[in-house]
Amino acid sequence: MSCVNEVGVKVNLASQQLLTYVSGLGPTLAKNVITYRNENGPFRSRADLKKVQRLGPKAFELAAGFLRIDNAQNPLDASAVHPESYHIVDRMAKDTGCTVADLMRNEEFAPTD
Repeated sequence: MSCVNEVGVKVNLASQQLLTYVSGLGPTLAKNVITYRNENGPFRSRADLKKVQRLGPKAFELAAGFLRIDNAQNPLDASAVHPESYHIVDRMAKDTGCTVADLMRNEEFAPTD
C-alpha cells in the first residue's frame, strides 16, 4: 500500500486488485472504478472520478492525488499534485510566465531530495 501511495497508479490501466491499495478506495470502490471505466471508457480527468458510484467527497479527497490520468487536458491530472493544490501550481506557472505543462517539464523547478 505504501508503494502504491508513493508512486501513484495509472487509473486507466490499473487492475481492480491494485486499486484496492489506493488510499480511500478499497475493494468495493475499486470494483466501481473498473465498472465505470468499462462502461464509459478511460477517465479523461480526475474530476471524472466523482462520477464513480459511491465514490464520495471524502474518498475522492483521499484517492485523487494517487490516481494518475495520462493525456488529460490538465497535465496535473497525471502528477502527484492533489486537485486541491492545482491553483498553487497554476499561480506558479503564471508567475514564471509559462504554462503548467512547461513548468512541469522544467528541471529547474523539480524537487530535490
